[in-house]
Amino acid sequence: MIAKILLFLFLLFSGIVNAQITFDKYFQPKTMRFDYYHCGNHAEEEYYFDELKEEPYWGGSRHSLIDTTGFGNQFFKIIDQASNKEIYSRGFCTLFNEWQTTEEAKTIRKAMPESVVFPFPKKPVRLEIYARNRKGKLEKKWTQNIDPQSYFIRKFIPRYETMEIAYSGNPSKRVDIVLIPEGYTSNEKEKFTTACQNFAKEFFSYSPYREHSGHFNIRAVWAPSQESGVSLPGEHIWRNTATKAQFYTFNSERYQMIEDFQGLRDIAAHVPYDYIYVLSNTQKYGGGGIFNFYGISAAHHPTSTGKIYVHEFGHLLLGLGDEYTGNVSYNDMYPPHIEPWEANLTTLTDLDRKEWKKMIDKNTPVPTPAIPEYANRTGVFEGGGYISKGVYRPYQTCLMREFSTDRFCPVCTQAIVKYIHFLCQ
Repeated sequence: MIAKILLFLFLLFSGIVNAQITFDKYFQPKTMRFDYYHCGNHAEEEYYFDELKEEPYWGGSRHSLIDTTGFGNQFFKIIDQASNKEIYSRGFCTLFNEWQTTEEAKTIRKAMPESVVFPFPKKPVRLEIYARNRKGKLEKKWTQNIDPQSYFIRKFIPRYETMEIAYSGNPSKRVDIVLIPEGYTSNEKEKFTTACQNFAKEFFSYSPYREHSGHFNIRAVWAPSQESGVSLPGEHIWRNTATKAQFYTFNSERYQMIEDFQGLRDIAAHVPYDYIYVLSNTQKYGGGGIFNFYGISAAHHPTSTGKIYVHEFGHLLLGLGDEYTGNVSYNDMYPPHIEPWEANLTTLTDLDRKEWKKMIDKNTPVPTPAIPEYANRTGVFEGGGYISKGVYRPYQTCLMREFSTDRFCPVCTQAIVKYIHFLCQ
């Protein structure tokens, strides 16, 4: 028995060491950022290179380098040129992809600034960007060779003060959140600091983040705005702010978002981070969250800030889908006969490949009627992804659906915990 335990510990230690050696072989502990423009219309998308940047910290895992989750409408790989080996990859989503499903995208072409980040390579690499086609399959859209020795890589220049809100350990083994202020002027620093502290308090008051608070670090960057508050185009209110956030995104009043993602990265780079969350200086309900992109919401809503934070972070962390229905600007977000990649949505095209399927009791019918008998059971309930018919969710109530509850459903909870562990290896 002792020999078996020693062998297990040796193999475990060897795996950790080998993972560390793999990172050290290919990467330096800082970030390379690839800025580009995402362009097109409802049917086409193109990518145009902007510039490369070097940022001083790498906040991500040094072990979980290859993404095998299948999450995201976009995906990128870093390929070592010498060996043609994939050495880093991540799935993500973008605001541009959401815009493509709107009516406006049928009438005009548009460009949005975006970027991807990865550990700074030691040797030449190749970046490959993929996007999902109409059949839900990832297609290669962009390829570019990168020389990490190029003198055209722009160096980071710090401009802002940073703050530690909640620290639990080494960034490479934690989920690192950076909080960014929107619409706080130079004399509102204390108000923003309090908002950051409230974010941490509220965020860790909800399961499963409460039980996994030791897996998170939260920092903030103090980037003041010229004017207080946020822009409300539908009310003809425009303010000069740090991140240029605005409500009425895609003509949806409550959808508060930011097009200048590169500008957000410039602020976030002052600290090690995995995820960017923007605290907006307003009481007006609204915000948004996009997988591996950023999240934003009102920091001073009188009643629901905590639930908004964890709901939007569900989108940001691992791309959990909205489980509600109703009037939104999207027309074709979840095509029939294509299984959504989100862990908590299905069209019943291929439910068998989801972890969710294993959590359904054999006596629960599929689809599952939304009646009291199944009120506290995992099933397959129709209505989700903004659509009342043809898209299904796993539970009658969940924080990804409504704020009448204080909890995530078992499917969302399991997916969140599993992804936290992936990031913290």
